[in-house]
Amino acid sequence: MTTPLSSRNIKAIASRKVLPERRVSLLVLCGLALVIGVMTGLGAVVFRALIGLVHNLSYNGRLSFVYNANISEGPSRFGDLVLLSPIIGGLLVVFLVRRFAPEAKGHGVPEVMDAIFYKRGTIRGTVAVIKALASAISIGSGAAVGREGPIIQIGSALGSAFSQFIRLSTWQKITLLSAGAGAGIAATFNTPLGGVLFALEILLPEVSNRTFLPVVVATGAATTIGRILIGPDPAFAVPDIQFPLVESFNLQEVIAFVLLGLVCGLAAWAFIRMLVFMEDGFPRLSKNEYVQNVIGMAAIGLMMVVLARTFGHTYIDGVGYSVIQDILDHKMTGAGLLALLFALKLLATTVSLGCGASGGIFSPSLYLGATLGAAFAAATSSVLPHSGLTPSSAAIVGMAAMVGAGTGGVMTAIVMVFEMTRDYAIIVPVIVAVALAAGMRRALVNETIYTVKLRHRGHRIPKERHTNLYLVKQAQDIMERRFVIARAGTTLKQAMVTEDIDDARPIVVERNGRIVGLIPPRSGVWVQSQINPDVPIERFAERRLVICRDQDLLSLVLARLKRHRAGAAIVFRGSVRPRVSDIVGIVTKRVIADAVIDSYED
Repeated sequence: MTTPLSSRNIKAIASRKVLPERRVSLLVLCGLALVIGVMTGLGAVVFRALIGLVHNLSYNGRLSFVYNANISEGPSRFGDLVLLSPIIGGLLVVFLVRRFAPEAKGHGVPEVMDAIFYKRGTIRGTVAVIKALASAISIGSGAAVGREGPIIQIGSALGSAFSQFIRLSTWQKITLLSAGAGAGIAATFNTPLGGVLFALEILLPEVSNRTFLPVVVATGAATTIGRILIGPDPAFAVPDIQFPLVESFNLQEVIAFVLLGLVCGLAAWAFIRMLVFMEDGFPRLSKNEYVQNVIGMAAIGLMMVVLARTFGHTYIDGVGYSVIQDILDHKMTGAGLLALLFALKLLATTVSLGCGASGGIFSPSLYLGATLGAAFAAATSSVLPHSGLTPSSAAIVGMAAMVGAGTGGVMTAIVMVFEMTRDYAIIVPVIVAVALAAGMRRALVNETIYTVKLRHRGHRIPKERHTNLYLVKQAQDIMERRFVIARAGTTLKQAMVTEDIDDARPIVVERNGRIVGLIPPRSGVWVQSQINPDVPIERFAERRLVICRDQDLLSLVLARLKRHRAGAAIVFRGSVRPRVSDIVGIVTKRVIADAVIDSYED
């Protein structure tokens, strides 16, 4: 039995009507990106203050927002009771994530990528608030995760929510989402170029002026806000490290950088595999997410207590910037301790994310690269005495190699490390190490630490941005060279018989050598010739002609086809207004599709 619709139901259905999308100009889009950049920069400042508040309460027992993660603090004021800090914080995080925003679980960037490629750039605004709270609690209470992933997701959520509010089209929504992500990482590290490259290399499906310029504007705005409110200094104070110039490289130096790159590639592979193992393993321990979190966070707390009792510092909790800074300041040079910290941080980070913490993997990647690189330099100093590697210089190269290999952001890692050190001599060693590390990781596992999580959902993320290469082809490279010319006034029956054509071939209609119109392939004219054989053929021709020269780029042809809403374009050779004798081919939708497919490589 059908229930009649009440007026209230009719109003409810009407209220759910999808509103039309709007598309703004590039200038307006850049203005919106400026707003997103400012909002994200402010969000980064607030997020860091929240981390400081939670850390000071749970570690030092005082109420304060001031916290410098680069300074070693020593043991907690609570002694062994610091074991409870990550457990209590973890329970709060599980409650927030389960209750308000499941997307806030984990390290954030995969959710942003999923939104771009599978959700039309839509992220709920609630995610920004819950991600900030959950990640601040996780990091401040001791989970071994980073603050960059959260601020990337926070900036992306702000950009997406803002775009949804003003109902922007999908590509503009994705552009502002990516701009927010780049702005977040730029404000956190004070690396505007690195933020731009992260958005372009990791997130954006298209790299063009219409996507590049808004990202630049947003990252510049966020960096400016960060420098005003946080300070102009980079994330780490890097001492003067003299890298050898290219012309002065010796064999030992080359061997050292090559080996370090390969070792970091192996470490990135281990990081990815360990994270997958933990994320799959904890749900098998218990179906209850609170129980999973208590088990994992208890392990983190226990490691903190043992390290504090043994070495006087917890070392592996939070973002770990103090350890990186100590390595750069030549305060940690023992190969044994550095190798131990690498192994424990690898375990702690994967356990934290596997059991439900909210935080990023960018900072842990820097930590792992710094400790591994410094340990490598210390361990090989006697074998390669003339390599020029010191623990601090190897730490810098290791950070770039680990980030580039693990995340797949090769250029991002190189440029960010250059912005941190501001030493041009570092570029060649870093490029060598990052390239080899990324190649080694890819040989062992094709997915990055960002995409491997989405693969389990069946969501494949394209790893290359090369599909637009077909736009550099010229019209003559792809045009259909087989076409038919029919005289105006000819009936459909006469045309089909005399020209021996079928519906798959384009027809150019002419009168006295001038082009009258074009009938695209598969237009239905062959069927009409059976139904209405005496109708003149020009009746079916498109009069708004799209013409192009044989040397015109395909991008220009596509623009004209879109503007005229046409199904094909006539290609001619010459510089004057074309006549039938000048026609050399037809660009159809089929040949355009073939060009796109041919340009794609696995």
